[in-house]
Amino acid sequence: MGPDQALLYIVATPIGNLADMVPRAIEVLQCADLVAAEDTRHSQRLFSHFNIDTPLMAYHDHSDDKRTEQILQRLEQGQTIALISDAGTPLISDPGYRLVREARERGIKVSPIPGACAFVSALSAAGLPSDKFSFEGFLPAKSGARERALQELAGDTRTLVFYEAPHRVADTLEAMAVVFGGNREAVIAREVSKAFETFQLMPLAELVEWVRADSNQQRGEIVLMVRGAERSRESELDGEAQRVMSLLLAELPPKKAAAIAAEITGVKKKALYNWSLEKK
Repeated sequence: MGPDQALLYIVATPIGNLADMVPRAIEVLQCADLVAAEDTRHSQRLFSHFNIDTPLMAYHDHSDDKRTEQILQRLEQGQTIALISDAGTPLISDPGYRLVREARERGIKVSPIPGACAFVSALSAAGLPSDKFSFEGFLPAKSGARERALQELAGDTRTLVFYEAPHRVADTLEAMAVVFGGNREAVIAREVSKAFETFQLMPLAELVEWVRADSNQQRGEIVLMVRGAERSRESELDGEAQRVMSLLLAELPPKKAAAIAAEITGVKKKALYNWSLEKK
């Protein structure tokens, strides 16, 4: 039996090994009226491998409103459409948000077909704490903006997860070593599920040298994971500061809440902010 009609499916596809394609995803792609793909030429290999002959339409976050509207109109006419990215789960540092948001606002059912996701797979095998983590996607490409972004994360006690382009990975690791400290543990996961899959766990200062010494580690798809900051006494607040922060956090984002609470309580803004992250 094929999938229900008048439905937008968000379909995860393999990040490397085609054998990781789940059977339900194949069925949905075979039975859909249309597949919206990030790159139709790239998706043809997947379609050929699994004998999928469903029509393909290019769709990405740079698509104009006319293309989005075309897809939405076909959904409103009762068609089933599947959204895929080049690899992994759509919308996770991949296109699709605009389409999904508009579909939900129009009352169109949106349903995920779970499968591969690069950062989840990498984190599961990294050997870093995974009970609390923050997925940060891609850092800014320019060095100044990248350093500012890292400074904002320096006190975060959760494991930090990033995607990075191969030509920037060494510079990014070096910036992390400067901002977070060279002794902070980190893992590079490269080409997850592919033939040259590599995991390396080292202090950041050593990991920078290891990557720079081997050009092969500056190729392919890369996930970077960094252990969170150690909890310190600076993040321990008295009862009144906790009460004030809890009230403010109910209405405000952590940064704004910490700034106001600092004025009220006299406690350092950084300590208030770190406390808010630990309570997430």
